[in-house]
Amino acid sequence: MLYHLLVPLASSVKLFNVFKYLTFRTIYAMITALVLSFIVGPWVIRRLETLQARQVIRTDGPESHLKKQGTPTMGGVLILVCIVLPTLLWADLTNHFIWLTLFITIGYGVLGFVDDYKKVVEKNPKGLSPRQKMFWQIILAGLVGIVLYCLPYFKVTGFSTELYLPFFKRVHPDLGILFIPFVTLVIVGASNAVNLTDGLDGLAIGPVAINAATYMLFGYIAGNAKLSGYLQIPYVPGSGELAILCGAMVGAGIGFLWYNSYPAEVFMGDVGSLSLGGTLGTLAVLTKQEILLVIVGGVFVVEALSVIFQVGSYKYRGKRIFRMAPIHHHFELKGVAEPKIIVRFWIITIILALVAISTLKMR
Repeated sequence: MLYHLLVPLASSVKLFNVFKYLTFRTIYAMITALVLSFIVGPWVIRRLETLQARQVIRTDGPESHLKKQGTPTMGGVLILVCIVLPTLLWADLTNHFIWLTLFITIGYGVLGFVDDYKKVVEKNPKGLSPRQKMFWQIILAGLVGIVLYCLPYFKVTGFSTELYLPFFKRVHPDLGILFIPFVTLVIVGASNAVNLTDGLDGLAIGPVAINAATYMLFGYIAGNAKLSGYLQIPYVPGSGELAILCGAMVGAGIGFLWYNSYPAEVFMGDVGSLSLGGTLGTLAVLTKQEILLVIVGGVFVVEALSVIFQVGSYKYRGKRIFRMAPIHHHFELKGVAEPKIIVRFWIITIILALVAISTLKMR
């Protein structure tokens, strides 16, 4: 919005030239999201308490979690507001990548909100069924895949359906029509992986912010013809604008962590975790760095795999691999303090992010 209002004035007032620069707008999108979270956060928490939107703790989980009973949840609403508004304020709103990402951010957020509302406000313990959630996740993600596949037919710069692999600069198979289910898999998988990780105070939002910062860099480079050519990564015209949304995501994540850090004043709920995961998956697709999401989002991947392996082992062998899944509960039951698990997972995510960034020079 500010971009469209102030950039045209640059011809008469040189000061407004700064609004043309992607780096300037990214920084201020981040600051705007952070400040907004500090201003709106206390009000959102009070509203959630008024709605009696309080977390219900499972009795079969770690005993240390029982003291969290009654903590306000659905705080992901705050995160979404602090991502969407700064993005609308600072981004070029003619950019179709911005709208595609916001479509998933808001769409998955609404899906998570409905599920949370049924569970914690209407006191319906089932909420949306797993099938219902999965159905809508697939539909929304599939629409993004279809739009990207069909962009050339809308006389928009075509979006490549090739899959680029780290470490192999000449290996990029064209998925063709299979690109649509691939996009769906990436977005839905990322969404559910973040959702499974959201089990300790600040455990999910820390890695999400780190992932968003990493894709802020990838988006900026992919949208710059010279940088992408030098680093031999796919050039995606227009993807640089995603750095602004990523900046807002980082600011919103840090702002939410102010309230969500141990001991948490509020939990994000599905409205936050489903939306944030879906957004990360979409960013990975739009920057053509889908495979790197497995690396930079390694914590999310391990959390999801721990559940898959636990369920599979118990179903076919009658034995558990972990004391409890997802894996962060396994460490809790082994006696590792919750804050230590959280910070160690953050540290691991930072290391993985650096590894992912290092691949830019290994092509």
